[in-house]
Amino acid sequence: MSVRRVIVDHVLFVVEDLAASRRLYTAALVPLGYKELYVQEDCVSYGAEDLDDFSICQGEPVTTAAHVAFSAEGREDVDAFFEAAVANGATTRGQPGVWTQYSERYYAAFVNDLHKNNVEAVWHASDPIVDAPHRPGVP
Repeated sequence: MSVRRVIVDHVLFVVEDLAASRRLYTAALVPLGYKELYVQEDCVSYGAEDLDDFSICQGEPVTTAAHVAFSAEGREDVDAFFEAAVANGATTRGQPGVWTQYSERYYAAFVNDLHKNNVEAVWHASDPIVDAPHRPGVP
C-alpha cells in the first residue's frame, strides 16, 4: 500500500444547528475511528491520535455543497458510517459499493449532511473488489 502525503491540514464546515450536526457527525465518524477531540460552545473538532483534522462550527453563512472524504480501514467501517449517518439525519447520496469510475478498489458510501454537503467514507482496497455492488457514475 502506498503512503499518501497530507496536503490539507484541516477542514471546517460552518453549520446552522450545532447540536444536530454534532449528533450526525459524531455517530457517522465513530465507526471510522474518529472521535470528538475538542468541544467548545460553538465548535466540535474531530480526529484521531490528537489530530483535529475536521471541525464543525456554528455560524453564518453555512457551508453548503462542499465535499469531504473520510478514510476508512475497511468495508465494514464504510457500511457502518453510512448506516449511522442516515440514522442521524443525513440523506443518501450513494449507497456503499465499489465506485468503478474511481477504481475497482474504491469502496465508498456517500451521504448529504444537513446542509447538502457531500460527505463520504472511502476504503482503498489492495486488490479489486469483486463481491460487492459495483456502482457506475458519480454520486
